[in-house]
Amino acid sequence: MLLSLALIFMVGYLLAAVFKKLRLPELIGYLLSGMILGPYGMNVLDASLLDIGGDIKQIALLIILTQAGLSLELDDFKKMGSKAVFMSFVPACFEITATFFLSKWLFNFNTIDALLLGTIIASASPAVIVPKMLKLMKEGYGVKKGVPQLVLTGASVDDVFNIVLFTSVLGFQANSGVSAMDFVMIPVTILLGIGLGIVMGFAVSYVFKRINTSIQIKTILVLSIGFVLLTVEPLVANYLPFSALIAVMAMGVTLLKTYPEDAKAISHQLSRLWVGAQVLLFALVGAAVNLGYASKAGYLAIIMLVLALVVRSIGVMVCVSRSDFTRKEKIFAAIAGTPKATVQAAIGGIPLAMGLPNGEMILAISVIAILFTAPVGAILIDLTYKKFLTHDI
Repeated sequence: MLLSLALIFMVGYLLAAVFKKLRLPELIGYLLSGMILGPYGMNVLDASLLDIGGDIKQIALLIILTQAGLSLELDDFKKMGSKAVFMSFVPACFEITATFFLSKWLFNFNTIDALLLGTIIASASPAVIVPKMLKLMKEGYGVKKGVPQLVLTGASVDDVFNIVLFTSVLGFQANSGVSAMDFVMIPVTILLGIGLGIVMGFAVSYVFKRINTSIQIKTILVLSIGFVLLTVEPLVANYLPFSALIAVMAMGVTLLKTYPEDAKAISHQLSRLWVGAQVLLFALVGAAVNLGYASKAGYLAIIMLVLALVVRSIGVMVCVSRSDFTRKEKIFAAIAGTPKATVQAAIGGIPLAMGLPNGEMILAISVIAILFTAPVGAILIDLTYKKFLTHDI
């Protein structure tokens, strides 16, 4: 495993440097490193590393979502108002609907498989979007109107909404029926996550104000709480369903409000951890990409993804239609939600593993979604944010 880690970091950083010279997103280099070294490339990565890939992805997501929470002021939420709530699910619903009908038309999917594909594809990638929006906030682009904050919050909650919906549709497949309670539990899961995160945030703030220890130890404690929440979530899902990732974000927001000194220092520590975590995250996503599956979906998958993203953009425009955003700011909000990677890599293969009729094609389309939207979306964000957003600092 040690050699595999060394190869990932060396090849990843080397390719990232090449793409940086070409003025392209470094994450493309990290993705390619996983594809080259992974089981569908040179196959030199240790199987034990790939076996714990899911845990590593969760750790990386935990780092960026904790950092996101620690960077979001409550005043930002007040500014965003109902837009933040609508951005959390409306664009996803638009994209799920578009993917549902397009997959039935282009690939002749049955109803359940079309719904599953919709919930997989509709997830924006916090692994791409959150670091980009944090960078914009740090540089002061669009901050006064809350454009990057809105995109960041929407992308993070959007994933939870889609994953819960995906799980519900899998239940429909198993039970051959639809329960209204399955839909009711989606907002319940999110709200319970927010509530638990607020409670944990106050508790952490109380403890930190009364203990004298280094900020490094406090950072480890915050991450450890996140690990506990991620572990407990599936254990209590039947009688206390909550989203651990939402809870982690809410905890960060609460800590920033109640103890801003430590919150900002912890966020700085996490930004250092992210330097290494992002390489592992995207390399392992790349290692999961099977180009053989991708080739089977062909150009029809690209057509479907483009059309679905157009429909998603309409959903974003609906969410910000009554805001004080300029036309360019609204367009940027739509562009910023296009990258996909983490969720597609994590759950894209589940329908195939379950033996569903179109499982192989669902995985193929998920792979193409990663290869197409992650680099293209990241490039578009980098090319447009200085032109479309005001520089407030």
